[in-house]
Amino acid sequence: MKKYIRTGIQLILSASVLFGLSVQAAEVELKVHHFLPAPATAHAKFIQPWAEKVMKESNGRIDIKIYPAMQLGGKPPQLFDQVRDGVADIVWTVPGYTRGRFPLTEVFELPFVAGTAEATSQAAWEFYEKYMREEYKDVHPILIHTHAPGQFHMRDKPINTLADLKNTKVRAPTRTINEALKLIGATPVGMPVPAVPQALSKGVVDGAMLPYEVTLPLKVHELVKFHTEIGGDRGIYTAMFLFAMNKKKYESLPADLKKVIDDNSGLALAKQIGKVWDEADIPGREAAKKRGNQFNTIEGAELERWKVATQPVVDEWIKTANDQGLNGQQMYDDARMLVEKYSH
Repeated sequence: MKKYIRTGIQLILSASVLFGLSVQAAEVELKVHHFLPAPATAHAKFIQPWAEKVMKESNGRIDIKIYPAMQLGGKPPQLFDQVRDGVADIVWTVPGYTRGRFPLTEVFELPFVAGTAEATSQAAWEFYEKYMREEYKDVHPILIHTHAPGQFHMRDKPINTLADLKNTKVRAPTRTINEALKLIGATPVGMPVPAVPQALSKGVVDGAMLPYEVTLPLKVHELVKFHTEIGGDRGIYTAMFLFAMNKKKYESLPADLKKVIDDNSGLALAKQIGKVWDEADIPGREAAKKRGNQFNTIEGAELERWKVATQPVVDEWIKTANDQGLNGQQMYDDARMLVEKYSH
């Protein structure tokens, strides 16, 4: 009997050891915070798959919990400070939410700089490595990327020429495009993306500048009748996004876990996620098409007029960079060249 009891105890202990190994607690826990709901492209097609891949490649030594829709508190413009200060370990945010704080980042938000999200996101990462490390020195950037070029979505009036924008109120997505809209005759109205549907339905704005990717979940295509697209290979605007980690948290990782983060960062990730955003535009445009909305394109001589009209925004950015002791023209030319490089 004693023999059986002893054997049983050994089996139980062995099983406990094996079980303990299989449910070994993670060495590192990371909290990811962002401002969009879980069904959004950013959460469902980028952050969640990224987290799952990192956890798998760390063999469970890294555990990641994602908090969408500002569940850790605060407002979207505070996300950068949250990751800098360690309130969150990783955030996904829009640098432009804090006006003037990341001036070099705005180069890709200037009129007619951005191409596809896939090309521009890769260009943005290379530009960051060359010029913007100082701008983000307080955090550890994992990814800098953009969405596909935004278009005009108008309630009651098609936009075919610059003259059609006179006396229209248009939701402006970024500081630079806010200035550009003034130059081309519109009245810019700033507001966060979730506020756009109500503003359109109540007539607070006549239209909005958005990528098609967000028009579908916001049902913007049901609130407007006209879509004006920008021809050529460069869009009138995009917005920059930052996916960054708390610097101390990253530096505290053992070398092999740093490598897991590094392997899921940078240029290759920019290409992958840029493509995700380009593809996310397709269902939004298709939904507007199925509804019978009208589409038109700004191209040819009219497009050139738009470029001339918005050039002062570019000139001002170059001047601001020069005032910081930088070569603004060279940086602007490099940004455009990098988009061209990754467009082929």
